[in-house]
Amino acid sequence: MELTDIFPFAPDDGYLILILVNFFGSLIPFVPMPAFLLLASMSVGTEYNLHLLAIFSAVSATVAKQIIFFVSFGGRKIMNIKTRNRMRPFERLVKRYGAAAAFFAAATPMPDDIIFIPLGLAKYNPKRFFVATLAGKLVLSYVIVFIAHYVGLSFIEPYLENIDDATPIYIGFLIFAAAMTGIIILVLKLDWQRIMVKFAPWTLDENSDDDTKNSKK
Repeated sequence: MELTDIFPFAPDDGYLILILVNFFGSLIPFVPMPAFLLLASMSVGTEYNLHLLAIFSAVSATVAKQIIFFVSFGGRKIMNIKTRNRMRPFERLVKRYGAAAAFFAAATPMPDDIIFIPLGLAKYNPKRFFVATLAGKLVLSYVIVFIAHYVGLSFIEPYLENIDDATPIYIGFLIFAAAMTGIIILVLKLDWQRIMVKFAPWTLDENSDDDTKNSKK
């Protein structure tokens, strides 16, 4: 099986399919892999402009993450008081590093929503979040595009040689998504006050909570 068999529509439908797959793939928390693979497969050869691929991928992903951020922004009202109290130290931790944390999460293959959702809960500055996330997604997209274009997909293709049906791969995507969803549930359930008292005791200080300030950091 070739990697393009997983996305049989990509060569014909081009940039629009990349934008849609990347947007909806990024809109669903913790499911980045299908979009990454599509971007990599389209970067091989000379059929598509590499800069447009990276830019379309980064912008569509950033817009999706901005939606998740705003949903989390309003999610504070939905979350019960117990969970909110547990999460506050972690919110203060990620907000302290703000744009740097958002950039790092966006520029790496890590499940970035683990950082983005707490930033939304902590009411981080939306404009700074957008700029940092876009910058990170551009870095990540260009890395994927250039590696796939100049190195090829030889590092992935050996795993596909003995696969005749793409169904197991799709199931794998679903399992991956379920596992990542489990991680965010764990993050919400952890007692961050106990954890942070050892590693970042300043996060337990209510005076550092921007809920009581009009900080724009």
